[in-house]
Amino acid sequence: MRRAFVVHHARSGVVALNVVTAAVQGRVRVVFARGRDELVRELTEAKRRGEQPIAGWSFYSPDFPGTAEDLRFVQERVAAVTHVAGGVHASAEPLQTLRAGFDLAAIGEGETTAVRLLVEGQDPATIPGLAWLEGSRLQSNGPGERRPLDDFPAFNAPAGKWNAIEITRGCVYACSFCQTPFMFKARFRHRSVSNVREHIRRMKRDGVRYMRFLTPTCLSYGSSDTSVNLDAVEDLLAAVREEMPGGRIYFGTFPSECRPEHVTEASLRVLRKYVDNDTLVIGGQSGSERLLRETHRGHGVDDVVTAVRLAIASGFRPDVDFLLGLPGETDGDRAQSLSLARRLVELGARIHSHAFMPLPGTPLRGAAPSAIDGETVREMERMESAGSMYGQWRRHRQVADQLVTLRAAPR
Repeated sequence: MRRAFVVHHARSGVVALNVVTAAVQGRVRVVFARGRDELVRELTEAKRRGEQPIAGWSFYSPDFPGTAEDLRFVQERVAAVTHVAGGVHASAEPLQTLRAGFDLAAIGEGETTAVRLLVEGQDPATIPGLAWLEGSRLQSNGPGERRPLDDFPAFNAPAGKWNAIEITRGCVYACSFCQTPFMFKARFRHRSVSNVREHIRRMKRDGVRYMRFLTPTCLSYGSSDTSVNLDAVEDLLAAVREEMPGGRIYFGTFPSECRPEHVTEASLRVLRKYVDNDTLVIGGQSGSERLLRETHRGHGVDDVVTAVRLAIASGFRPDVDFLLGLPGETDGDRAQSLSLARRLVELGARIHSHAFMPLPGTPLRGAAPSAIDGETVREMERMESAGSMYGQWRRHRQVADQLVTLRAAPR
């Protein structure tokens, strides 16, 4: 029987589903459903066509409760469909994901897993990267196969589903609050310059004239460790500019932020030469040296200040990420963070504020967020009203509460 891969193209899973569908595009029929109602219609249509429908889902942990509700909605209306969940939450919490009603959970990287399941039609019980329930017990073949990034497209061009080109997967820094190194391993894998060129040529043919990149740390491109390989970075950016001379290159801004210790006069000269963004996003996270050490950030407060000074001198406006409410954070730690934030604003930076969320799959998954006291909240609101701070820290606090509740639920 022919298969149809019908994906729930919504919420936080859009980019992941672009990549996974690209791995199978042209070998099975792929359909993008932009919500649960459309998913019901497309699954029903696939069955009418005599196809075996497989529904694909991908989501981050904050979207898990809403996605589980969407799944129940779909299952009540369309029977005999295999529902496969992937992404960071399914990888970190396969048992919880399967108990929510999914038939299969994809663990780790999904491209090869999708090819084996959808194109080759292998028995799911034999495919690395899949988990399922036998009774109430979790069964798994371990994580999906990790392949070079060049082996698969970075977006689904035939379907016109564009996103930032992933140039680096994994992260050697393994900050204890971040899911990336624990989803993809704490090492770097980079997409080659020649492969990036191919992607840009395809984008140009379809009229796309701007370019963004997906990487946990943009100035780590080409490096295998914590060092910076500026020659590799320049080779990449020069190739992009050559392929798209009249286009716009965004690098060093979302989703390709900079680590503060990587922001040097030399690296800024390279960026200034090629990029079109006037903003650099720099990961500062805290003004507490103790918390920076305990979360394995790999840099100190002085590195953040130096990065801001150098960026401003080079004509960039720094947006500095701060993360409040970390486990064990004291009033003194928060005071140090606010003091650093005010200092950076005086230099010309903006503060991008976040609140800690105990994300599944991280070393801090089981930790309790620290309360953000009223005085700190009032200072953050004052900075927001002055235009020197922005961010979704309020939403993050709500998500943190939801994650704690999920963690406490019966497993």
